Amino acid sequence: MRYPCLISKRFCRTPVHVHLESEKLNKLGEPEYTFDADLMCNFQDKTKTILTAEKKLVQVTGTAMFPGDIAPDLPSLSGGTLTVFGQERRIEQGCKNRNPDGSVNYCSLEVV
Repeated sequence: MRYPCLISKRFCRTPVHVHLESEKLNKLGEPEYTFDADLMCNFQDKTKTILTAEKKLVQVTGTAMFPGDIAPDLPSLSGGTLTVFGQERRIEQGCKNRNPDGSVNYCSLEVV
């Protein structure tokens, strides 16, 4: 059975540069696998206001969604950076959203 992709390619119009790193380290202490690519995504910005004792802090976050599996060699999307609108943002959380048969429907990266 073929499952419909929940993130349509026609809505992915934001160019981004993705740099992903695996959790495994080689003998030199560097990430064993890295992934660099220029991709198109559906990017949604969010802002969050955090009140601290000294001042108010505004944190800009966002979610980038990609159709299919962007990094099939990596078992999980855990760390790295995403460059969007000329700003480099740190990947806080990554997810490979799967179909019931185990194949990847779409990937999402939450950035700060």
